[in-house]
Amino acid sequence: MAWMIVRVRGSIHAKHGIVETLRFLHLTRPNHATVVAEEPSFKGMLTKVQGYVTWGEADPAIVGPLLEARGRTSDGRPLSETTLREVTAVNDVPELARVVTERGLLRVEGVAPLVRLRAPKGGWGSTKKPYTLGGALGYRGRAINELVQRMV
Repeated sequence: MAWMIVRVRGSIHAKHGIVETLRFLHLTRPNHATVVAEEPSFKGMLTKVQGYVTWGEADPAIVGPLLEARGRTSDGRPLSETTLREVTAVNDVPELARVVTERGLLRVEGVAPLVRLRAPKGGWGSTKKPYTLGGALGYRGRAINELVQRMV
């Protein structure tokens, strides 16, 4: 399985270590998203930057339309059936979504490691509170898929 991570806040007044961790995750601006594998190293990064991002379990049914609508190749071209065949060994978007939810976007050859999204319809709520207290930050489980749907 994999985690979908969405950056919520900017990096004004953020410590250098947090900015570097966000850069390692390829989340350079608010409303950027990525998918990473569920590994202890990524869990540590998420714990460090939990005041700037929200994350949860990625669903292949959401990752497919997300990549189709907003995904890019490594050289910046939009993802389509023809560009997929050119840059990866995957033939179609549902298969790519399955591979991404198993390994993460960072480990798929030929696909950009981030997805640029719009602000969510209906707004973020509070960008200073954790999700459990009615805010937008931190771990939100499967609810991340509903958020990403609002952002595509």
